[in-house]
Amino acid sequence: MSHLVKIGITHGDVNGIGYEILLKTFSDTRLLELFNPVIYGSSKSASYHRKALDLPSLNLHIISRVEDAHTGKINLFNCIKEEIKIDLGKPSTEAGEAAYTALNDAVQDLQDAKIDALVTLPINKDSIQSDKFRFRGHTEFLENRFARQGEKALMMFVTDKFRVALATTHLPISEVSKHITTATILGKLRTLNFSLKRDFRIESPRIAVLGLNPHAGENGLLGKEEVEAIIPAITEAQGKGILCVGPFAADGFFGTGRYKEFDAVLAMYHDQGLIPFKTFAMESGVNYTAGLPIVRTSPDHGTAYDIAGKNEASDESFRQAMYVAVDIFKNRRAYDEAHENPLRKMFFDRGKDDEKLDLTKGE
Repeated sequence: MSHLVKIGITHGDVNGIGYEILLKTFSDTRLLELFNPVIYGSSKSASYHRKALDLPSLNLHIISRVEDAHTGKINLFNCIKEEIKIDLGKPSTEAGEAAYTALNDAVQDLQDAKIDALVTLPINKDSIQSDKFRFRGHTEFLENRFARQGEKALMMFVTDKFRVALATTHLPISEVSKHITTATILGKLRTLNFSLKRDFRIESPRIAVLGLNPHAGENGLLGKEEVEAIIPAITEAQGKGILCVGPFAADGFFGTGRYKEFDAVLAMYHDQGLIPFKTFAMESGVNYTAGLPIVRTSPDHGTAYDIAGKNEASDESFRQAMYVAVDIFKNRRAYDEAHENPLRKMFFDRGKDDEKLDLTKGE
């Protein structure tokens, strides 16, 4: 059997719907033919949720280290050995600590290349806060752990036909404007353009850029961010070969369906991009962290405390998150292989007499 992509999956907040969608999803064992899952969590918590939801028994392969994961099995790395008090539908410090432990262990294994990609189930961004976790969410935490010099994470939400990226992420609305600068927008456009090429294999991606203000500022009448920051960034990006246009007024852009003409949309702030995205793709959308040397996806929803324990949660977004993680991991590998030292590949791919002529070196 060829190597299956090994996907690390963190259990998220145990008081939310994480285990429900885990158990529902992996009741379909055909998934094990597509990738090798390693769930970072608690076997006792999994058992609690299965009984509370009256779901069929699931054959979990309990392991104490990721190296013991077996292909063809639903591996659960029991990284939280003590019993966690579960209070369905309510945040708690104990649940936050358990979410952090699973996340930290999975990230360490990702850093050590023991897993190939990461899928995170929803956390409560408040209860997970501690001396070890002082971030607004997964995206910022992963940027802190993985970003190399000059790299910035880009939050993207994707389906097979619709992709939205965010220029700013988890910021209060009152702080958004001061973060809309030419340098910021240009950096996001560069990251988005490269991700579309490498991660999604789109050869010449077309990017739409939204304005910040109503009617995209009306030439400065309703706000100057478009004139002073967004348009200069678009112009500079175009000069660097990035196929981007805008700024578009967000309401008309989505209302008339113009998003269908582009491979991705760069929104200026969280709700501007996510309200239309979740309206169109709430159950099938995937959150993807672009711009980092690792692959991480997650469902596009939160802990859903209001339906926790009611057996009402859809597992579709989580299922799609795993598919997207596998696809991006394979796309990156194929892209990097195709673009790595093309002259050497052209002349020496057949393994003949490498020393006769090395066109990668100067005279």
